[in-house]
Amino acid sequence: MEVIAFVGPSGSGKSHRAIGISHEHHCDAIIDDGILIKGAKILGGSSAKNAESRIQAVRRAIFSDDAHADEVRRALAVSDIKRLLILATSDNMIQKIIDKLVLPQPTYTVYISDIATKSEIKKAKESRLKYGKHIVPVPTVELKPHFTGYFADLPYNIFSKTKRKKVDNRSIVRPAFSFYGQLLIADYVIEDIINLIADKMLAVSKITQIQVKRRSDSRAISISIEVILYYGVNIFEVTKLLQKRIKEKVEYMTAMQVKNVDVSIRSLDINKKEAI
Repeated sequence: MEVIAFVGPSGSGKSHRAIGISHEHHCDAIIDDGILIKGAKILGGSSAKNAESRIQAVRRAIFSDDAHADEVRRALAVSDIKRLLILATSDNMIQKIIDKLVLPQPTYTVYISDIATKSEIKKAKESRLKYGKHIVPVPTVELKPHFTGYFADLPYNIFSKTKRKKVDNRSIVRPAFSFYGQLLIADYVIEDIINLIADKMLAVSKITQIQVKRRSDSRAISISIEVILYYGVNIFEVTKLLQKRIKEKVEYMTAMQVKNVDVSIRSLDINKKEAI
């Protein structure tokens, strides 16, 4: 495996430029902030931005924890990665990551100062200080299961017309290459997704009511539905499967975290539903 290093101070715009550098140097995967990314998928590790303190974040970013390092080493061993891009704040940090993951020395090092102007670096740092935003070069849908903190722009404003004035310093936003502005998803879009799921389930006659609420303690949503099932079906198994499918599909299609799906059985239908 060949290693390419990408070095620059924290907040200087490395992650923003990671995809371009990776493409230019034909890298198969990226290591950034404690996670291993290949294509648009996280193969292993956990984000340093999810750490409880600055010290823990640094330790996670350099794979100080043996279990964390072992997980990424195993992922590297089975992923057929020929060229790896490693992002770090210094040459010393690159060396620490290489030592912990037992990787070869970099064949080439890219410094942020060589590819970005002083003005661009200053703007990136100001954005980090002002908005607390950190870019990870992977889609939000893929990042969310590996990150329990807050997302800066998505999905906070999906159900709220008011903007939050202060963003948590550990916020993570989608990479700029996939961000085209603010994304607003209306309630009826979620309802349409749920109705389509129900239409494909032979045990479900119809959904009579759907409520989508944003939880006050987080940026997750809660879904409550009332359904009519067909007589003779296993109610427990059907509702369990319906909950699972709603959570998976809504999270996949919207990148929102579905905290819970409550299902109430309104009645039973004696007529049979034909297969779709």
